[in-house]
Amino acid sequence: MRIVLGFLLLFPFIASAETLELDDALRATYTACVGIDENLSDLKKMAGINTAVTAVGTGLGAGALTVGIIKADRDKLRHELNQELAKLRTGEMSDEEFFKLLNRIPEYKKYIQANSESKTLGNWRTGLMAGNTATNIAGAIVAGNNKVDADLDTQIKNCRTAVQNLRTSIARARIEGADITEATDIFNACSGYETVDVSKINTRAQGALISSIVGATTGVAGTATSAVANTENVRNGDENKEKNINTAANVLAGASTAASGVATVFNATQISAIKKVADVASKCTGVLKCLRLQTLIRVNMLIGAIFQMWCRLMLMMFIIKKLVVVPAPKLTDML
Repeated sequence: MRIVLGFLLLFPFIASAETLELDDALRATYTACVGIDENLSDLKKMAGINTAVTAVGTGLGAGALTVGIIKADRDKLRHELNQELAKLRTGEMSDEEFFKLLNRIPEYKKYIQANSESKTLGNWRTGLMAGNTATNIAGAIVAGNNKVDADLDTQIKNCRTAVQNLRTSIARARIEGADITEATDIFNACSGYETVDVSKINTRAQGALISSIVGATTGVAGTATSAVANTENVRNGDENKEKNINTAANVLAGASTAASGVATVFNATQISAIKKVADVASKCTGVLKCLRLQTLIRVNMLIGAIFQMWCRLMLMMFIIKKLVVVPAPKLTDML
């Protein structure tokens, strides 16, 4: 009881040097370790949000790539039919080719449909690429800020040092025969700080940041390339040029999708890294606050008992004072 009172409430006690040293170690542990769990909770929350954002970006990028591949198939059909139409317009075909062409008249409706679908798919790809780019930019911003900053890193290091000092103080107090029950409970709850590795949190954040930057860069390029590929000048121009531009847009869509996927993995693993440290922090803070509350209750009970004893003492003194009557002097004695 004396140890925890000195630890949390700074009550003066007449104690041995070993006990006072343990009190100091407990006070230092409480001061250094309480509050770390709240900061880690914010990091974990933002890592979860960023995982969702980059996962959406991955889906958008995959959609853009899929649409681009389908568009390439429609463009191929469109160009094949367009070449046959060109022969019909110029009359550069044999009778045999002409009769074959008559048999394929229903397929020319497919040309109109393929041309329309190609245009629509190109717009979809551009829009999906723009969405992927936006999520990568957002992911880069969040990942760049979702790290263990200098203040939190210092607090965790101070807590680790305090826990190590508490271990030494407990060993000395045990030798002297002091009560170390509550001190041991605190050490057991906070000893995880001696082995936690917070560097993994920042490493994962850095990986997510780099991946999102790559995704944003390729996404911007892919969005612009897709938009150019869907202009009328390119669509109605050289077939090989259109094909090359569309291929480039699809490659950039694939690269952006891959970068978003890697960023998602880094964000997800950052959550795991944060959780390992947060579990230690939550357990440690919980025990520290619980014992502090117990101590406050004990102190209040002690103060109440002392006050009650004081009141009784005052009442007894009042009663005694009233009961003790000094006799008045007799007249004969005065003469």
